[in-house]
Amino acid sequence: MRVAALYDVNGNLPALEAVLADLERDGGVDEIVVGGDVLWGPIQSECLSLLGNMGATFVSGNCERDVLSPDSDVDRWCNEQLGEHERASIASWPLVVERDIDGLGPVVFCHATPHDDETILTRITPDASVAAELAGVDASVVICGHTHVQYDRLVPGGLRLVNAGSVGLPYEGVAGAFWALLGPDIELRRTAYDTEHALARLRETGFPRFDEIFAGSLEGRVAAGEATTEFESRRGA
Repeated sequence: MRVAALYDVNGNLPALEAVLADLERDGGVDEIVVGGDVLWGPIQSECLSLLGNMGATFVSGNCERDVLSPDSDVDRWCNEQLGEHERASIASWPLVVERDIDGLGPVVFCHATPHDDETILTRITPDASVAAELAGVDASVVICGHTHVQYDRLVPGGLRLVNAGSVGLPYEGVAGAFWALLGPDIELRRTAYDTEHALARLRETGFPRFDEIFAGSLEGRVAAGEATTEFESRRGA
């Protein structure tokens, strides 16, 4: 069984289309798991439709929660782009999906942790803190997102924690769409695409504060180390 883990699409349809084309060239997968934060982006409904038509499995993220209960200009804009049927479907997404994958064993897919959608775990979060946040998880691998930086690390006790990266809003210091391919091992992938064209296409939607939120990311100007340090400061480190 091969599974594509696509996280933090954030309404970036051109990036998503590039990843799906990459998957098709690579022979496809048995399942696509979308690990939260499809929403909170410029072309989110089309991303939902495309993934839904492909039979993707969805996990809820903090952006889904924010958009369904809007509290900012971006939240409200994103909420207004959705129809009632979309809102109802999104509200039903689970926090966690579990799969047994050949070569890996039991794998848990979640947005931030299996317990909530906003706890911050980075590649440099101390082992003791990571182990405490993942206590009680009965799996060999946890696939997360949320911090938009790929990593693959072992947690004390033998659990493997993997951040799949962000398809649509990465903080990697290089342009591209970032995701993970599972089975029989885990491969962290980057798909190149025409980010200049994507920026123009996404900007046309009228998404609030577009350049502030998206331009640096898509142009590869937000370094992974810089983003990780920022997320650790938010964690209180």
